[in-house]
Order: sequence, then structure tokens, then C-alpha cells
Amino acid sequence: MYYLSRINRLSKKLICFLTIFAIASFGIIIPVYAEDDMNLNCKSALLMDFGTGKIIYEQNSHEKLAPASVTKVMTMLLTMEALDSGKIAFEDKVTISAQASSKNNKGTMLLLDAGEIRTVKELLYGIAVESANDACIAMAEHISGSEEEFVKLMNKRAKEIGATDTNFVNPNGLPAQGHVTSAHDLAVMSRELLRHEKIFEFISKYMITLYVGKKDNVKRELVNKNKMVRFYNDVDGIKTGWTEDAGYCISVTAKRNNLRLISIVMGAPKVEIRNKEARKLIDYGFANFTSSTVAKKGDIMQEVRVSKGSRLKVNAVTDRNISVLLNKGEEKSIKKTAELPEVVNAPLKKGDKLGELVLSINDKEVGRHDLVCDTDVSKSSFINNLKNSFIYWFGSSKK
Repeated sequence: MYYLSRINRLSKKLICFLTIFAIASFGIIIPVYAEDDMNLNCKSALLMDFGTGKIIYEQNSHEKLAPASVTKVMTMLLTMEALDSGKIAFEDKVTISAQASSKNNKGTMLLLDAGEIRTVKELLYGIAVESANDACIAMAEHISGSEEEFVKLMNKRAKEIGATDTNFVNPNGLPAQGHVTSAHDLAVMSRELLRHEKIFEFISKYMITLYVGKKDNVKRELVNKNKMVRFYNDVDGIKTGWTEDAGYCISVTAKRNNLRLISIVMGAPKVEIRNKEARKLIDYGFANFTSSTVAKKGDIMQEVRVSKGSRLKVNAVTDRNISVLLNKGEEKSIKKTAELPEVVNAPLKKGDKLGELVLSINDKEVGRHDLVCDTDVSKSSFINNLKNSFIYWFGSSKK
């Protein structure tokens, strides 16, 4: 047994020596961790590539767990969607209700008074930086009319984006029976949130000054609960959470060169362990993968003929930035194929789906992305249809 033990120790030393020699001599890229060797100290975890949505690493990723304040990822997502759609605006004035007031809330708060008025922008800072539970209720009421209706919207949106492990009971993550999600679902929600580029103004902010209170207008210096945005390179969001039931949770994003990663840790025993494990996932991703940009939002892929419309043709364009995840050190040829109909019927609206852009590497499909109409097209009159038919058969048009 003694000799076997000694041989094992010598073997390990030899492997370490050969690894170091390979890196020093040939520049070989060695993965920082093998996937089965991470042994993360948490209940569940997941690492996702933001660009493609590909899962790079997962550990119990579909286990349904209490998310604590990481719930607010969905609250912020619905807020950004309401802003982008024009339903609400950053400068909207929100009157704080008695239900939203800190007097009727628990945990971390802005200490809002019933009857005071705050803007959507101030409340969003409160949610993203301070993790304020009262600000969540106020935002929910502003968007949906009541907290209950907003929670219905949260669950509806979760299902729409494929977060099927999730059931929300409130918009802030306070402990409640049946309030659960998973590492997988938090990654999916986080990815949707990060599509709204303006959210980085809020989730990446380390300190912000707000004034609260109906009468006193008290100055509050808010410090981000997510300390990783200041103390870890490349990190610029998203959200932390903790309760006794949930343990320490985090959804964190980091970007290096073209590669943006989303790291999820749920149920860690200590805040330091949570941050360490989240960073371990990010380091693994950056060490082993790279991202190649295939197309940018609005790039024209192909023209499509329009039937019975005010225009003869429209452009099929990408509706977002498109990238491909590659193993580091690999050089691959990425083929792009636009799958589109020869003709589409009017009317059309800008953003309507026309077809798909198919990406493949070595004849293997690696992704599909929507191609959408670049402009509005109304139905044409009978006379205009005749004119367009004549142009199509006997002439040309820049339309």
C-alpha cells in the first residue's frame, strides 16, 4: 500500500509538470476546470453564454429553490419591457401606496412613505442597487395596477421565455410558500433582461444617491448589494439575494472582449462562497470559450418581394446581435443561410417575422435566429397594385 500511494503521488506530480511544460513551451490552452471537478459549494448553479443562450456548465440546474431577491430579475425585466414598449416612462411620477410603503413591508427598503411621489427611474435604482422591496411593490402597482396582477404577469412571462420551473408569489422575493425558481430559469430571465441595454445603467452602478420621504426628503446613499460589480474584473451586474430559507444566491454577468457570460449560484452557505463560486464559473467560461459575432442588429440579409402592398420589396433584417460560441483556439468557418419565402403579403409591420437565419459549422446547424421586416407596409389600392405589377414585369423600382 505504501508503494502504491507513493506511485500515485509521483504520477500526480508528473502530470502537473507536463501540464506546466506544455503551457510554457507550446502555448497550449488547458481548461481551468474539468466540468466534473468543479464541486461547487451550493445547491445549484449554471453558466450560460449570453449571445447564444448555450449552457456551458450546470449543477442541479432545474432544482426548484427559493430565489430570495434574485426574484427582482423578473421585476426589472417587466419594467424594462414596459419602458421599451412606451407603456411607462423613466420620468413617470409614481405615488407610493400604503401597501407599497415601508410600513407594510419587510427586509431591505428605500423607506418610502405612503403618499410620497417618486419617478420610475428612482424606483428602478432602488430595486437594482438597494434591492428595495417597497420599490418593487410600487413599480408593480404602476405597471399592472396591483401587486397581484403584476405577479400574474411575472408568471405568464416566465412561461413565455421557457422558465418552466418557476412560480412567483410576489415581485420582491420575500419568503412565501410556493415562491420558487431554478438556476436554469434565472439564467433564462437574466438573459432576457440583458437584451435591454439601458438596464446596465442601473445594475452596474455601485453607489447612487436618492432622496426619499414625503416630508423630510431624506438623503440616502445606496450601495449595491452585488459587491462583485466593484471588486471583480469584467462584472457589470446583475442581482444578489439572501434569506434563511434560500441561502446566498446570485445572478451575475461579466463581459470580456466579445464574450458575455451569465453565472448563477443558488443556495450557497456564505456570501463569500457564493461570490467565489460565481467567479469560478465565469473564469472557466473565459478560459475555455470565445464568441464570434455573425451579424449585428439591423443587418440586411436579403430582400423579399411584397404582394399587394405599398412597397414592392422589404428587407429581411436581424432583430438582434447574433453570435456563435466557439471553443477557445478553434478557427471555424460559419455558414449563414437565410430561409425566407419568395413573397409575403401586405400589410406588414416593422418587426414582423419573415423567416430565419440558419447558422451552421461544418454542415452542422448551430443556431436559428429570426429575420424581421425592416419597415411598415400598408395594403395597396387596386390602381397601385396594377402599377406595381407593371413595374414588376416591365421595369424596375427602387422600392
